[in-house]
Amino acid sequence: MQTIQANNYQVLFNEKGYEYLNSILLPQKYSKLFILVDENTSNYCLPNFLAQLATEMEIEIIELEAGEEHKNIETCLQIWHSLTELGGDRKSIILNLGGGVITDLGGFIACTFKRGIDFINIPTTLLSMVDASIGGKNGVDLGNLKNQIGIIREPKAVIIDTHFLETLPGEQMRSGFAEMLKHGLIFDKIYWDNLKNLSDLSTDDLDHLIYQSIQIKNEIVSQDLTENGIRKALNFGHTLGHAIESYFLDNESKKSLLHGEAIAIGMILESFISKEKGLLTSEEHHEIKYILSDIYDKVNFDQNDIKNCIDLLIYDKKNEFGTVQFALLDKIGHCKINETCENELIYKAFEDYKS
Repeated sequence: MQTIQANNYQVLFNEKGYEYLNSILLPQKYSKLFILVDENTSNYCLPNFLAQLATEMEIEIIELEAGEEHKNIETCLQIWHSLTELGGDRKSIILNLGGGVITDLGGFIACTFKRGIDFINIPTTLLSMVDASIGGKNGVDLGNLKNQIGIIREPKAVIIDTHFLETLPGEQMRSGFAEMLKHGLIFDKIYWDNLKNLSDLSTDDLDHLIYQSIQIKNEIVSQDLTENGIRKALNFGHTLGHAIESYFLDNESKKSLLHGEAIAIGMILESFISKEKGLLTSEEHHEIKYILSDIYDKVNFDQNDIKNCIDLLIYDKKNEFGTVQFALLDKIGHCKINETCENELIYKAFEDYKS
């Protein structure tokens, strides 16, 4: 796989990534090297990662508890204190080794510590490889509200080591696969068609499809880093998906959903809304609903659940002037941004999902 050139950084794959890391991790370039991990990546990924590093620098490991519930300012405070106590300064560098929580939170910490130090993302989950670590979005949640506090600043590099995927359980792979499916739906019908036949894919196919998914996201982000235009297309499935994810995360009577599981529901709902607004054909909506429902388990919603999810929409960071903004499909492979939707139609979308 070739290197992908983003705006101000490169996405490097496997051996090329480690060659790059070892070429820049020099004592004369950086004063301190920090590696941010959670308890899972510490156990399953860190030993192999350290074995690939050939640096004379002293390495400080900072480990967090795993889980979206730790992606908050309180965790940031703990890490800022740790960086200070361990002698971090403006010439330090942070390597974020983990999934989307680690790359989102670690990037935010790096951007704000000493007014900004270098950071490199080394995503270890499929979701973080194709989505969270690409595009320069760094941030944390505010209570149960996703990604409310953050900054857009690109990393120094992103290193993709697909061997880390061998450590992932199936539900985590499916979670990341949702974002790959989204990239096909909003940007490339041929890519969507290639992804549909999941049972026919080999490991080699997956490596190539990951590369294509990153290419799609990078092509969109490179045109619109600060999300004033085309980048909003990446929010397809996320307006309702984030609300559903937040509601299930904060409700003790509900089993929390993985990001991709919630986004898959959001894509089915927003596909129905696209159909009802005359943007998508019935055949296209049924195809999307069938494919996603075949991969992801159905989740039960009662009327109270739906109302609470809709109530959370007002806090979505994509809103402008108090209006909920949707990215909808204008046929498979194309997206239409800045669309609005009445609550009545959202209720109909949930009824369609439940049917």
